[in-house]
Amino acid sequence: MTSPFDLSGRVAVVVGGTTGIGRALALGLADAGADVVATGRRTNAVDEAATAIEARGRRTLRHASDVGSLDSLQGLRDACLAAFGHVDIVVASAGITKRVATLDMTEADWNQILDTNVTGMFRTYQVFAPGMIARRTGRLIGVASIASFVGLQEVAAYTASKAAVAGLTRALSVEWARHGVTVNAIAPGVFETDLNREILKGPRGQEFLVRTPMGRFGRTEELAGAAVYLASDAASFVTGQLIAVDGGFLGSGVNQ
Repeated sequence: MTSPFDLSGRVAVVVGGTTGIGRALALGLADAGADVVATGRRTNAVDEAATAIEARGRRTLRHASDVGSLDSLQGLRDACLAAFGHVDIVVASAGITKRVATLDMTEADWNQILDTNVTGMFRTYQVFAPGMIARRTGRLIGVASIASFVGLQEVAAYTASKAAVAGLTRALSVEWARHGVTVNAIAPGVFETDLNREILKGPRGQEFLVRTPMGRFGRTEELAGAAVYLASDAASFVTGQLIAVDGGFLGSGVNQ
């Protein structure tokens, strides 16, 4: 009997899927049986991710893209459709942050973070959703954050963007549910990646550890299960949800 978590025969696109959390999600989907296109701006990173996917026996495509460009995303979609005929799963994982006191933040930095984290997700979904709606099936999965629920010191733009990701997820889940398309998001806790590694070496990292009942940072591969679940038949009646993978951070009160 086929497992409801088996993604064999499905095609997944992971935008922002060449490094960090996005790469872990791309490889997790490939391990579950999906053919996966992991894309980002850097061609060398795209090639490295594709090689890792092929090593798992899955088909892929080497195609760089920029989440800040609608034309670029449309080119990605067209290339995927030419190669595979359809796209079943799209993960919007591209994201950036910058720690700075809000009074010192430039409008350019604010706009860049919001454009990548929120508008980039909007562009990605707007490009790929029509094909899913036409086929009356599809899985859209965003990457939210614990900052979708709580405030974090001196990352106002990032926190605002991830709260907006939560709102966009809910709004689109309502709009597209009637077309057979689910829209959900994963909310990671603290995972050490190139994006935050230096910050986590200081007092901020120690505070995160104190506030996380499991007492450690997550390993990026520990996010793959949530992505596989949301992409699979097991989640066929799940939409508009944010699934936290955070070692207990959001459920925590006093830890000592």
